[in-house]
Formats: sequence, C-alpha cells, structure tokens
Amino acid sequence: MGTLLQTSVFFCLSVGCLFLPENSDAFSGNDLSVQCPFVFRNVCFEFVRGSETWSQARSSCANRGGDLLKVVNSPIKMFLKNISREGNISNFTWWLGEGVQGQHQEPTTKNAEVSKENCTYIKLDPFQLILTSDCNQRRGSLCTHNEWSASNTKNTMVSSHATRSRPKRADSSATDMLQSSVANIAILLQAAEEELLRMERTADEPTNQNRDDFIKYLLLGTVKLIEDDIKPDNDTVTKIIKCCTAILLLSMNKCDIKTNPNPTSLFEKVFQIFRKISELVVSKYPEQVLIRHPTGIVYQSIHTPAQLGNAVLGSEQDGAFIKLPSFAALKGQLGGYNRITAQMATFTKNPHPTDVQISGTVCSLYLSSNKKEINLSNLSEMVEIFLPLPNASIPTNSTIVLENNTNVLTTINVSDPDVTICLTVEPNANVTLVLRLSEGSPPNDRYFSKTTILSLTEGYRWMITPEMLQHTRGVWYIESRLLNSSWEPGLTLRINSFTAKCVYWDVKNETWSMYGCQVGNKSTPKQTQCLCNHLTLFGSTFFVMPNYVDLSRTTELFSTLSENFVVLALLCTFFGLYLVTLLWACYSDRRARSKRKMTLLEDNHPGAQYNYLIGVQTGHRKNAGTTANVTVKLTGSDGESDTHVLTDPDKPVFERGAVDMFLLATPFPLGEVRNLRLQHDNSGSHPSWYINKVTVQDLQTRQVFHFFCNCWLSVDNGDNMTKKTFNAAKNNEVASFRNIFQTRTSTGFRDEHIWVSIVDPPSRSPFTRAQRVSCCMSLLLCTMAINIAFWNIPIKEDSPVVFEFGSMQITWQELMVGVQSGLLMFPINILIITIFRSIKPRVITKSHKGDSEESLRPPPVNIPSILKDTEEVISMMSISPRNKMSETHRLQSTSDLSYALDTVHDFIQLMQGESESDPHWVYCSKFLLAGLCHLLMCLEKLDERNFPSPQDYLQTLNTTNILVRKAEMVFSSHLAYCPPPVKKRKKKATCWLPWWCVFLGWFLLLSISGISTFFTLLYGLDYGRAKSIKWVMSLGLSLFQSIFILQPLKVLGIAVFFALLLKPVAVEESEEIEQLKLEQQIKCGRYSGRHSL
Repeated sequence: MGTLLQTSVFFCLSVGCLFLPENSDAFSGNDLSVQCPFVFRNVCFEFVRGSETWSQARSSCANRGGDLLKVVNSPIKMFLKNISREGNISNFTWWLGEGVQGQHQEPTTKNAEVSKENCTYIKLDPFQLILTSDCNQRRGSLCTHNEWSASNTKNTMVSSHATRSRPKRADSSATDMLQSSVANIAILLQAAEEELLRMERTADEPTNQNRDDFIKYLLLGTVKLIEDDIKPDNDTVTKIIKCCTAILLLSMNKCDIKTNPNPTSLFEKVFQIFRKISELVVSKYPEQVLIRHPTGIVYQSIHTPAQLGNAVLGSEQDGAFIKLPSFAALKGQLGGYNRITAQMATFTKNPHPTDVQISGTVCSLYLSSNKKEINLSNLSEMVEIFLPLPNASIPTNSTIVLENNTNVLTTINVSDPDVTICLTVEPNANVTLVLRLSEGSPPNDRYFSKTTILSLTEGYRWMITPEMLQHTRGVWYIESRLLNSSWEPGLTLRINSFTAKCVYWDVKNETWSMYGCQVGNKSTPKQTQCLCNHLTLFGSTFFVMPNYVDLSRTTELFSTLSENFVVLALLCTFFGLYLVTLLWACYSDRRARSKRKMTLLEDNHPGAQYNYLIGVQTGHRKNAGTTANVTVKLTGSDGESDTHVLTDPDKPVFERGAVDMFLLATPFPLGEVRNLRLQHDNSGSHPSWYINKVTVQDLQTRQVFHFFCNCWLSVDNGDNMTKKTFNAAKNNEVASFRNIFQTRTSTGFRDEHIWVSIVDPPSRSPFTRAQRVSCCMSLLLCTMAINIAFWNIPIKEDSPVVFEFGSMQITWQELMVGVQSGLLMFPINILIITIFRSIKPRVITKSHKGDSEESLRPPPVNIPSILKDTEEVISMMSISPRNKMSETHRLQSTSDLSYALDTVHDFIQLMQGESESDPHWVYCSKFLLAGLCHLLMCLEKLDERNFPSPQDYLQTLNTTNILVRKAEMVFSSHLAYCPPPVKKRKKKATCWLPWWCVFLGWFLLLSISGISTFFTLLYGLDYGRAKSIKWVMSLGLSLFQSIFILQPLKVLGIAVFFALLLKPVAVEESEEIEQLKLEQQIKCGRYSGRHSL
C-alpha cells in the first residue's frame, strides 16, 4: 500500500542509535569477581582473550558462570559496533555460541545453521559474522553474564513489566540536568546521551513525562544554535539528530506500547527539531544534501521556482521519489518566490501507527521559503509520488484460453472499500476487449455497474477506483469479452490484479486520509504511483487562488502591446463609451437639478401655519405628463382646505415619471385626511394627465395618507373626466403585498439597478447620473479584473457538489470563487455607492436680502383690501364646524367691518370658553392673531378720511387693538395647556454624510478604477492574444448575465423581501422641508408684522 505523509519537515538523520528490541533474553550466571566494562540491558559482555577452540571456549565460559553469546539481533549488533572502537578488542576475532544466524548483518559472508561441523565467530572491525567448518581454530570468546553490582547484589532482569522497579532519583536528576544545560549545546547533548542510556537500561522507559521533557529541552537547545555552529558533517548536528532518532525509536519500541500508546503528535514534536536544524543548514550550505539514516533517507535541495517545474525529488534508484508538475501549473503559487527549499524524507516504518495498515514506504515533502512553509493546492496537474513496496508479493498471472463466443470471469474479494484495483487483461493478439464490473453476482447485459473498453492503443489496464466500487466490501466480478474483433484459435488472455491505496496524514484530524489523492496508472506490485493535487492539508479546502501574474515583468509585458492589443482595445472602447455617457449625464443632471426643488405654494395664506407635504407622482406611461393647471383640495375629519393651484414658477411640474413635492399650509389641523380632490383646466398643448399616486404627510404629526389614483385626468383618455375625488387608502391597502411589491420594484429598478438607474433615476435622489455612470464604470472595471484573474483556473474534479438541480451542479470550488469574487469586488464598490447615496444635499438658503424691492414692498393699503383680507380670515375660520362661525356676507363698507369684528369677538369668547386645549384651538388662535395683527397694522397706515367720521375710525382702531390683546391671551393660554400632538413613531433618522465626502467617494472610485485597469491589462498581456480573445468572449457573457439576469433578480428579490415584511416605502424627510416651513413663517411675519409668530 503506497502512502504519502504530509506533515512536518524532515532533515538529516544520522547513523546509529540505541533502542530496545521487541523481544530480549535474560541470562543467569554466578558471581563475577571483577567490574564488567561492557554492559547492555543488565547483561555483561566479557571479551575473554586466549587461544581456545570453540569447544574449549564454551566450557571455559560456562566455568566462569556465563555462556557464549547466542543472540545477535539488531540492538546487540548496534551495541557491539559502538564498542568496536576499543583497539584492544576490535583487532581480534571471538567465538560465538550456537544458534547465531547473523540477521541484519552488513555484509554477511554466509548465512547457514550452526551444526556440529560449523561454528561461528565474530570480527568487530569491520563487523562480520563468519561461519567456518574448522571449529578447532584457536581464538578468543565473547562470554555473557548477568551484571553484578559492587556490593554483590544481583540485578535480575524480570520479564514481568509490573514487577520492575523505576529509579525515581535518576529521572529527576537527568531532567534537571537537561533543563540546566539548554544554554550550552555541548553539555546538553552529553546529558541527553546519558539520559538515553538510562532510559535504555531502565524498565518502563521512556515514560510520557520523561519523553516530552527530553524533546522539549533538546528543542530549546537547538533553537539557541547559530549558523557558525552548523556544518553538514558537524558532530553537533550529528548528535542532535542521533538523539532525536533514538528517542523516537525508543518510544516506538517501548514495552507498554499497547497499553500506553504514543500520542499522534510525537512525530511532529520530534521533527520540529529537524526543521530548526534544516533552517540553519540550508541558510549556510545551499547545495543538495542527502542523508541516509537507519529508518530512511532525507533529501534536501534549493531551487528557483522555474527549476521546480517537472523536477524529480528523491532518487529513482532508491525507489521513492516525487515528480512535480510543470512550471505552468506551479507558477500561480510558486512564481512569487525567489528561492525555495525542498525537503523530501522517506521512512521504512510508519511513524503514525493507527488502525490503517501501512505496508509500504512513507514519504514527506516540505517546501519552504525564508523559513515559511509553502502550501500548494488546486494544481491543474497532479504531483506524482512513487513509493516502493519492498515486502509486497508478486501477483501470479493467470493465462486463460478464450474460446469462441465465450467470456472470461474474474472474481476479486474486496476487504478494504478504499482500495484501487489495478487489473491487467492482456491478450496475445491485437484485439479490443470490453470489461464489465458488477457486485455480488456476475454481470450481464442488464446488470452491471461499470464498463470500459481496452485496446492496444489505450493499454490493457483498468484502474477500478473506490468510487467505481461504491466504497463497498464484498465479492466483485469482472467479465472480459471481445468487442468488434474477430476470434482466432489460440487466443489467450493473461490476467493479473493487485490492489493499492494512497493516503496522507491529516494533521488536523490526526488520521490517514485519501482526500485529493488517487492511485496512478503507472503503479506496479512493487511500486505505487500516487497522484495528488496538493502537498499539505491546509491549501485545498477553502480559498481558491487566482491565476498568478509576475509583477516584476510589468515592463516586459507592456512592451508586447503591439502584438497583443486585445484587452487594451477593449478598455479603450469602454473608456470612450464612458466619456460620452458622462457628458450626457452631466447635462441631464444640470437639467434635473432645477426640477428637484420642493415648492411652497404661492396661494398659501400667509397666516396659515399648519403644514402638509403633498407628493404627486406622475405615471410613467406615454404622454403621462400634463401642461394644464392642476388644483388640489384636502378634506379631513375636522375641516377642509381651500382649493390650491399646484404650480411652481421656477420649474415645470407634472412631467412624465416625476415626483413633485408641494408644501400646503392651512389655518388649523384638518384631522385625518379622508379625501383629495384633483382637477385641471385642460389647458396647454398636452393637458391629459396620468396620475399614479399622491401622498399627504402631516408635518406636525408625521402621519402619512396614501391615495392610489392610477388613472387619467383627461377628456380624451380613461373615463373622460378632469376632476376626481380620491379616498385615502386604508392601512391594509397600504401594507398589501401588491402595493409594496409594485412600489419597491419601481423604485428598485430606478435606483437599485445601477445600470438602469442611469437612464431614469429617482428625481429627488442625491445620487446623480454622473456618479451612477462612474460607479458603473468602476464596477465594470472591477468585474473585468476579477474575472480575468480567476478565468480558466484549474478545475478541481474532486470538489464536492454543494447544490444540484437536474443537470446543473454547483461545486464547492465554484461557490468559493463566487464568494471570493464578491468579497474582492462588492465591498469597495458598495462603499463608494453608499457614500454618494448618503451625501447630504447642499440646500442653498434663499437670501432675502437679495429679494427685489418690488417683492418686499407691501401691497397698497386701502379700505377694499382691508375688507377683503378680513373677509378671507373669517371665511377660512368658518370652514371648520368646530368653530361654529357662520360664513359672513361680503364686506362692502366700513360699517360691514364693525360687524365682522363683532363676529371675531364672539369667536374669541368661544375659544376662551374651551376648557381643554388641543392643537385645533392653538392654530386657530394663532391664525386669528396673525389676521388681527395684519388688520391693526393696515388700520394704522390709514387715517380718518377713509371712514365716515373720525369717531368710526378710532372706534374701529380701538376695537381691533382690544381684539389683538384678547387673541394674544387666548393663544398663549391654549399654547401653554395644549398637550403635545400625538406623533407617529419617528423612524431612525437617515445617516447623512457631510457634503465634502463627495471628494472621498471620487477618490476611492478613481483609485479602484485605476488599479483594476492596470491588473486587467497586465493579465491580458500575460495571457497572450489567443487566450485574451477567449476571455473577452466569456466576459461578454458574464456582463450580460450580470446586467440582465442577476441585477433584475436582485431588485425583484429585495422587493419580495420587503413585501413579505409588509414594509412600505418610507416618506422622506429632508432639510429642504424645514426651509420651506421657515419661508412660510417669514411670510407670516411680514403679513402680521410680528416675526415671533
């Protein structure tokens, strides 16, 4: 089974390390009178000099209380090699006991059983086990004894783990020694070697705590190294790696490995030390390094990104190697680095023992630059990993004669649902075969799960993946037969099969995983080819990297403009269209600016102070606008208004699609507005008028009344009427799904659809056409830049499907590209649009100082004008039934004026008699006070010659003066005791930005447009002419989809959302309304001569 390990960095592992064998023998013996110089696992190794035959040496050793060495396994072999440096024993040969077979020897001269005719002796330098038939030769002997302490106390080696003692003091002192020696690497390594020797000689070692402390302090000491202390053959480096290898192997072969398994992070902890060593070595010695160690090989080399294209890391001669894809596939993720360190390590034993059976070689690949790991993911070409299987058995070939009109059936028992079956069906002639796969029973024409066709051109191998097997255990059948080929006598099929699986170590989940890897077609029974599209776990699950472009080649790329001008031509076309559209937008904005103002109706009575804001929305139908003079009259529960002409001397009104706002003032509250009467005089060239909707907002209570008209006022269209009365819509009508959806859709396309809104934006929006055109250009450039950056990225075939509808599928990769594109494009553009939408309009306050003298000059005062003004005040007050005033007859003389003042006096007394104050009496008394002040001011300008007698003039003047003072008292009384008006809950005020933020918006817009243009052009030049043309075609489809599909769907979706929430469109409140109210107050001040009113 081929395996790929992708976790930590591995570096040079040195030779030689002591570790406990899995099984060891205990020896017994008598007292040893001398101190034993060589002890291994409480067994004394005594080299007995002399000249004895093999029989004499055996007897002599027995007489000394021991026996000739009978076991030479790997640990003992390493122990003997380490002591072979003693010159007084390495130059001699020594007899060994019976049964020595010399496993793991290098080299071994012969390998046969020791019999009566054959004897074995050992030579230490070089290490050799030599089998001889001449047992009468004379040489020394290697005798083994149990070790005795100085006090002759016997240290017996007990096989039961539970009865072994643990020297606690030795643990503590060794750990303290390691901790105190961190600053001095030489002393630290000496203490580490002593601690390793103690662990080797002590039962139940290494413990978890001792192991972790050993690794921790060795890592701390390694971190403190400097480059001057590091050389490839440096003894310090050798000892560090030797200690790391030893603690790892000791931990993997400890006695209680089954009851106390090592943590899965042990391997990563040990190789943190190797990573630090490698960083120091590679910074000083950039040449390729190859290190062979007891458990494998480490390869380390330095490359430029281009050199890694199709590079082979490892050794094909040694079996395990990795072949990287071409530089074109790596450029997007490696092109930005100058120098890359590649470290590949192979291991003959699995460092992560789990339930997953790992039978082949394990290898690791680690790429880094400037001491930072490089993660490769989503590669368009696969990384090829070749892993040898040294212990795999060779499958037998079955040769079957294929008779005419017959099939060959192969049965395979699948025990692992994640394996790949490599099936070879090779005929002895050039024929085409068809193979069918089924589970549980042989396949037939109606029952099979997969099928394939094999030929000489394509090869006669079928890779049956886990997906084909549906990850199912059991018996699977494969039928082979001829396809469109003539049968010939003697046709045979040679069939063989084997299974393989490629996995890697998932660091996060601490388990072996197959994700992103598959078995390759070049796999053999002795070598597995693994194909993976990533090197580490963390690059392949979330973000998708865009195509890579080398910024250092900017000058070089721009020099190719004459050869590849496709993208440049497209950008120039867009910018040309933008400039033309911008000029038109500026002209349209200049025209629309004059139409945006609100209108204070000229026929408002100067003394009226109760204000209503009337919004009249003309329809979008053809010829919906009118040139006629339109009048309006409001009728409420407490009275009705005068008839007002809706006109503005400074701008045209009631144009098609326009929303005109008028401030209408009344002398008192009308209560709930129930009816609205609209009428026009059918004048002008186009008098027909299609009225869509009217809103009336009580500016004092902020209550809004909706009138859904949707009809013609015309003698030619509709019901041929120019005068209609409309009833206010009920709450359920205002909040109905139909009304909200229609309103939101209409305003959405004219405001939210950024492209359509250029043609017909809302008339009162501060977001101008020029700004909208520029935002569209910025959005277009961002779309182009992101589209070309992610265009034609490698498709990840194993990306999971997130959404599936029929034949349409959306994979995780496609979803992430969409999310990333949105995150890159929309935030900055939404910010720019929001800035332009939220800029507070600069309301230019009218300068009354600049008014002409004629407009400020009061009208001439005479008796007719006084009578007319007085009659108008009384008439307006009598409209309300609460005032209980009969409408006065026409005033024609000064005698009628006295009668009118008596009527006013009665009304003042009525107001004085009202014990409860409310807004009606406040505004009535205020309006009456303004009218009386105006009358008093006019009377003072006249003299007695305008009256029948001086006494009449004085009496009228005094009466008016008295009425003014009484009106003042009534107004003050009602104002003081009037409860505040019941206001609708005020919605959260719109957050307006100061007007100068428009410069910030333009700065961001120009910046993002410039950056997007630069990268679009750079990518286009990097792609070349042919790919750029293909990209332009795909861009056109993308823009069509955005403008005509996605944007309308967004508008409709928002409309449905708000309609379901039953949330009507909010009525605007602006500073311009306050300015109109101020103008009405100024008119009242001029009218009454009291600016405090």
